[in-house]
Amino acid sequence: MRFPAHIQVYVVGGAVRDRLLGLPVQDRDHVVVGATPEDMARLGFRPVGRDFPVFLHPETQEEYALARTERKTARGYKGFQVYASPEVTLEQDLIRRDLTINAMAEAEDGRIIDPYGGQRDLAAKVLRHVSAAFAEDPLRILRVARFAARFPDFGVAPETLELMRAMVRSGEIDALVPERVWQEISRGLMEGRPSRLIEVLRDCGALAKLLPEVDALFGVPQDPAKHPEIDTGVHLLRVLDWAAAQGHELPVRYAALVHDLGKGLTPRSRWPDHNGHEAAGIAAVRGVSTRLKVPTDCKELALTVARWHGEAHRADRLDAAGLLALLEATDAFRRPERFEQFLLACADDHHGRPGYETRPFSQAERLRQALTAARSVDAGAVAAAAPAGGIPKAIHAARTAAIAAALPS
Repeated sequence: MRFPAHIQVYVVGGAVRDRLLGLPVQDRDHVVVGATPEDMARLGFRPVGRDFPVFLHPETQEEYALARTERKTARGYKGFQVYASPEVTLEQDLIRRDLTINAMAEAEDGRIIDPYGGQRDLAAKVLRHVSAAFAEDPLRILRVARFAARFPDFGVAPETLELMRAMVRSGEIDALVPERVWQEISRGLMEGRPSRLIEVLRDCGALAKLLPEVDALFGVPQDPAKHPEIDTGVHLLRVLDWAAAQGHELPVRYAALVHDLGKGLTPRSRWPDHNGHEAAGIAAVRGVSTRLKVPTDCKELALTVARWHGEAHRADRLDAAGLLALLEATDAFRRPERFEQFLLACADDHHGRPGYETRPFSQAERLRQALTAARSVDAGAVAAAAPAGGIPKAIHAARTAAIAAALPS
C-alpha cells in the first residue's frame, strides 16, 4: 500500500529486535507518524483499539498504531491518558516503550531508527529501561522478567533492577489485576528458560508480592540424599527448565511451578524430609490458582501433581493394590490424557535434580502399564457376573488382579 507523502510508517518493537538478533519474526507491529484516524479510514484501515488508535491493514491484518504519548493519571497499568496526533514524533512514541531493545524502528527503506541505544544493548545483552516512564507501569516488571526467560543470556541492567525494586517498595505493583499477572507469568513459563522469570522477580522483590508461596521455598532445605541441590527453590528452578527443555505444555509447566508449595508450609521439625508436604500443599496450590484466576486445566493438573507426585515417585515399590489406588486417586480411567500430563510433570520433578538428568523415571512406565492392564478388564462382563450391590468391589478386584498379572511384584 502506498501512503500519502505526509505519512511515515515504521515497523517497531519486537519485529525489529528479532530481525537484528537473527530470529524468526512472528508479528509485525507498525507506528504511523503524521496521520489522523480519518486518514487511516480513507486508506481502508479498520479501527480496533479501545484505549488508543490502532488499525488493521485491510489486506495483511497487521496492526498499525498512530504515534502517541502517554501521561500517568492514576496507579496501576491502566492509569494513563493517551494522546495521539499527527504532531507526535517517532522518537516521542518510542520513548514510552519498556526496554531499549524494544524501542527501535525500521523505516520503509530498511534504515534502523535507534534513538535510545537498543542496538548497543542487544550487542551487550542487556535489558535496560528506556526512560523514567518505565516506573509508571508495574506490568513492565513482569515483562522484564519474561524477556529474561526468553533471552536467558541477557542480564538486567543494574539501574533497571533498582528501579524495579523501587516500584515494588512503593506498592505500585499491588495495582496489577490477576488476569494480567497470570498472562505474563504464563507467557514466561512458556519461554525457553522459565527459571529466569522466577529469578528476576525474586531479585526485585516482586515474587514475594505476586507469588509468596513460591518465594517461601527458597532457603528451605530438602533431604540431600534425594535432592543434591538441597534448596527447594533451586530444585523448583531446575524442574521448570527441564519441563521447558522437553517442550511440555503450559499445564505441565504450571504444575512444575507449584508442585512443592507444601514444603514451604511443613514445620521445621519435619525438615528435611517434609513428610506430608503433598497434602499440605493442596490449599496453597488452590489459593494461588484462585487468586491468579488460573485456567481450569492448569489448576486441576497442578492440584493432582501437588497431592500425588510423592506416590508416583514410589510407584516402583507399590503392589497391584497400591498402583490401582493411585490410578483411581488421579482419575486416570476417566481422564487418561490428564494422567499422562501428570506423569510428565512427575518425570520433570525426577529429572530436575543434579545427577538425575539421565536416570530413567521407570515409575512412569510402570504406572502406564498398570493403567493399560486395568483398562483391559471388561467391566461390563464383571458387573453382569457380580452379585447385587457388589459390582464396584468386583470391578476393583478384577482390575487389581489384572495389574498383578501384568506387572512384576
